[in-house]
Amino acid sequence: MRASVLTGDDDIARCAWAGLDTEYQRYHDEEWGRPLRADQRLFEKLCLEGFQAGLSWITILRRRPAFRAAFHDFDVAAVAAMTQDDVSSLLLDASIIRHRGKIQAAISNARLTLDLNVSLGSLIWSFAPPARAVRLATLGDVPAITPESTALSAHLRGLGYKFVGPTTMYALMQSSGLVDDHVTGCHRAVGA
Repeated sequence: MRASVLTGDDDIARCAWAGLDTEYQRYHDEEWGRPLRADQRLFEKLCLEGFQAGLSWITILRRRPAFRAAFHDFDVAAVAAMTQDDVSSLLLDASIIRHRGKIQAAISNARLTLDLNVSLGSLIWSFAPPARAVRLATLGDVPAITPESTALSAHLRGLGYKFVGPTTMYALMQSSGLVDDHVTGCHRAVGA
């Protein structure tokens, strides 16, 4: 059975998925599960979670500076203004994930975001589930999808968004603090 909590070289107990990689540990400690409401940063997470589909998150995390440079720090208006020439250039950029569909989705999703009649943050947070009454005990207890992530996915897909499946939206909920999936024993788990 896989451990749910791992103590690093710094003697700090973390959710075991963070492993011993210092960048992953920093992400776990400083970002994952912390409420994020700023539209630009939520748009970044939406895009990066889409790029992550089929890959490991550490792959995306290590390339995040390059993604930020390639996608104008995820400024929604700047990404929405990107052209087919930009897509062609990005397909040659080995510092990001060179997947035509995901690149085009980021641009299309930016255009859709500009057309929303509410802020992206308001839209995403309207699907936040109630806080759990009991902390998850093990990584095996962490769901891959929930009714809320399925509903968010369906809503975004209905608006035309791409690469926003229920599993991807649950990962967004975790990374943006809509849910707190730090397991019992992790230093970030309140009341652990």
